[in-house]
Amino acid sequence: MNQIVLDFVKSIFLSIVITLISLILLSIILSTSNISENIISPAIIIISSVSILIGSFLISRKIKERGILNGAILGSLYMLIIYLLSSIVSKNFGIEFYTLVMIGSGILAGSIGGILGVNLK
Repeated sequence: MNQIVLDFVKSIFLSIVITLISLILLSIILSTSNISENIISPAIIIISSVSILIGSFLISRKIKERGILNGAILGSLYMLIIYLLSSIVSKNFGIEFYTLVMIGSGILAGSIGGILGVNLK
């Protein structure tokens, strides 16, 4: 049981690191090009979803069962951590439509990554 918790912590940490690196790259691209800032919100959703998909793929590959559940749990925990951190920084704990889209996409990406992790050889 303790090993599973440790594996979840590692996978969530990896997902967050992937997200941070990707967001830094996005900010560099935005600051050095003429790309519209309107892509920021969709890009954040895509970056977070891909990061969660990778993390849930890895955790489910290691656990080798209940991929959809483990992936959804990882996606939920990741989104909870990101929500709490961003709410603390912005001092706004409100839930808006964008927040719900982020949570939904995180759980969906986690579930898909979990399914792939269990089923791909």
